[in-house]
Amino acid sequence: MKITIFAAGSRGDIQPCLALAKGLRDAGYRVLLAIPENYAGLAQEHVIEVAPLRGDVQQVMSGELGRNFLEKGGSNPLQSVVAMRRLIGTVAMDMVHDVYDACAETDGLICLGVFSPFGVCVAEALRIPLIHIEPTPLLPTARFPAPSWPIQRGLGGIHNFISGIVMLFTIWLWYKPYVRIFRQELGLIDRTAAYFYRMLRSTPMIGAYSPRIIPHPDDWPDSLHITGDLSLRGNVEWKPPVDLRAFLDSGDPPVYVGFGSMTGIDPKKLGDLLQRALEQSGQRGLLMTGWSGMKAVSQSDRIFILEYAPHDWLFPRMAAVVHHGGAGTTAEGVRAGVPSVIIPFAFDQFFWGARLREMGIGTEPIPRKMLTVDRLANAIKIAVTDPAMRLRAEQCGKAIRLNDSLANAVNVVRMYFGEPDSERNKLHDRKA
Repeated sequence: MKITIFAAGSRGDIQPCLALAKGLRDAGYRVLLAIPENYAGLAQEHVIEVAPLRGDVQQVMSGELGRNFLEKGGSNPLQSVVAMRRLIGTVAMDMVHDVYDACAETDGLICLGVFSPFGVCVAEALRIPLIHIEPTPLLPTARFPAPSWPIQRGLGGIHNFISGIVMLFTIWLWYKPYVRIFRQELGLIDRTAAYFYRMLRSTPMIGAYSPRIIPHPDDWPDSLHITGDLSLRGNVEWKPPVDLRAFLDSGDPPVYVGFGSMTGIDPKKLGDLLQRALEQSGQRGLLMTGWSGMKAVSQSDRIFILEYAPHDWLFPRMAAVVHHGGAGTTAEGVRAGVPSVIIPFAFDQFFWGARLREMGIGTEPIPRKMLTVDRLANAIKIAVTDPAMRLRAEQCGKAIRLNDSLANAVNVVRMYFGEPDSERNKLHDRKA
């Protein structure tokens, strides 16, 4: 059996799908990972076959228009419709055409849930089974507000469920014109937002987040399986630089600060703010600039500037982690067993900040628009010095590490797609 996995977006969107691809390959399936071409090298490092897709969503979001959206309108569902159409319009059709071509000889498709309207088109046209995967909840529930809803305080079950419906409709509006064109090209009849919602509820879905953080709500279907987060673990090729090792060994565990692809309009100004907050908190800090375009030069020997290090290696060595609240980064921080300070910019980041605060393993989140030196310094002090918060974080991380989330996800695929074919099993056995 050959399975194609389609994912796009930030690295936090790609990595769970890459982890699942590795798990399925090791279980004997033939796997093709259809991802933007700028991530092809990452997948090939893990010996996964790639179908490169045109269109770099990461680059689009880090451009001037994307940064402006994240800075000013990332938390407003109505503003997001116009902005997202402008942002993705340049890449959407090329990308989905490439996905369709990649699935020409596919027996089953696994699609990142936020791109479900396109995944449904491909599966319907090729008459192949479909499974969704999502590192952040998508289905409406009375249990909590929709992850991208701007109000994350509990206002009751009706409010929560309606927020979920509104956010799904918002996602549909992002893609509607491109889905309509794509369906016409494939000879499929036009569909509505209601159809999109029914497909999300009726199609099997892998919830790639921890049941300890999000237990399965009663109003979700049994076809949604919460497996645990899917992270790339044990990158044996990466070795820590000598100066990083020396910094970590020279004093108390530092505080990690990094925002992935999120920087906003003025990355240099943000970098300066973060360093001033670290100095004011009295903590040693590690500032990771990554691929976000953040500009930073260390202003103190107590602050180390780093371009990249794997989170699974770095986070357990930190006193606390300050980040944007992306699903992947949040999962790594919780798994590491250290408190989080979340600075949400947009989308589901507000949800993860609120959830960790409710669990007592993170401080009160500070929206990017409200970020100041004083607020961040105070939050860092709380995260590092609150013994009850640290104990809860350690206990939660330990429980999560005991869960074999990848095996759970592979079993879900096996349940709906069946066992890999016998020829592939023999080849896999010979390689082993």
